[in-house]
Amino acid sequence: MTHPLLDLPPLTAERFAAIADRVARLLGTRQDVVITQGEALLPLEGAIRAAAGPGTVALNVITGPYGQTFGDWLRDCGATVHDVSVPFHTAVTAAQVREAFAEHPDVDFVSLVHAEAATGNTNPVAEIGEAVREQGALFYLDAVASVGAEPVLPDAWGVDLCVIGAQKAMGGPAGVSAISVSERAWARMTANPHAPRRSYLSLLDWKERWIDGGRKALLHAPAQLEMLALEACLERIEADGLDAVMARHRSAALATRAGAVALGGGLEPYVYEAGDAAPVATTLRVPSGVVASELVARALEDDPALPLAAGGGALSREMVRVNHYGPDATPGAVHGALAALGAALAGEGLAVDPGAARQAAEDAWR
Repeated sequence: MTHPLLDLPPLTAERFAAIADRVARLLGTRQDVVITQGEALLPLEGAIRAAAGPGTVALNVITGPYGQTFGDWLRDCGATVHDVSVPFHTAVTAAQVREAFAEHPDVDFVSLVHAEAATGNTNPVAEIGEAVREQGALFYLDAVASVGAEPVLPDAWGVDLCVIGAQKAMGGPAGVSAISVSERAWARMTANPHAPRRSYLSLLDWKERWIDGGRKALLHAPAQLEMLALEACLERIEADGLDAVMARHRSAALATRAGAVALGGGLEPYVYEAGDAAPVATTLRVPSGVVASELVARALEDDPALPLAAGGGALSREMVRVNHYGPDATPGAVHGALAALGAALAGEGLAVDPGAARQAAEDAWR
């Protein structure tokens, strides 16, 4: 018995390359784009291990948990790492990055997360990119959460290694990711004797055996379902228009923030300034005496599909996330999440105004 999702013909190198070209168009880049067969942690780690090693002096910006992870990887590679940490309720500034360069003039590698979905903030990459170019450092960017929700422009911003994933604002699968690589980054990797080779983490394998070979022969059998799903979500973004997709995410963020403030019950935005808030997800601080993970569990009792989650780790006690990305960047998802949070807060004996929340969200969306 045949099945359309199981009995698939092999994915050709030509089609694989065509999908990579669509990713390049999405990013507006002329850099090489490599599609990696795994969740975005694969190219995120692979890029650091390829481009950094003993002798690398890195400036690692921490605005959430992923920035912390990148610092760990860099140290594990033998790099000297200077962290710039800011409170998770805010964003880093280009001025703070320049101050760090002045203090550490030998920095030659900068790692940054664009949007931290885990903490709900987003960083001004275009301005930071100017500072990095002035420094002459290699610029590594995690744009996994931001792509599709806000502009991601590696060429315009001087990003040398830009990693994206399809599972958030792009509305695609989690099992496939991509990275754009500048010529400077390839040169850095090639000169690094510690860069992974003949390894699933190796970007140089893709460079030498795929790109330099004219993209004629794949390194291994591609994950067909994930590749076809990536192709489908790229087609959907192209059909809707990237500007429209980003506007939908921006509206969802504005509506969620406004609705949460109007709801009351002690709920307030976790990211203080609206300009620092990511369009991919809105984080909210729960009132004193309320445990966020328990509040979310109650809010999801009637509808487990709502885009609600508690913060990770220590943040699970104080933070609620509304993950309004991809198919959940809609008024219905926002209203549903706010209504469920309102009911859960009311269950705690707190005064809430669901009608005001709905009206504020509708006004903000418009």
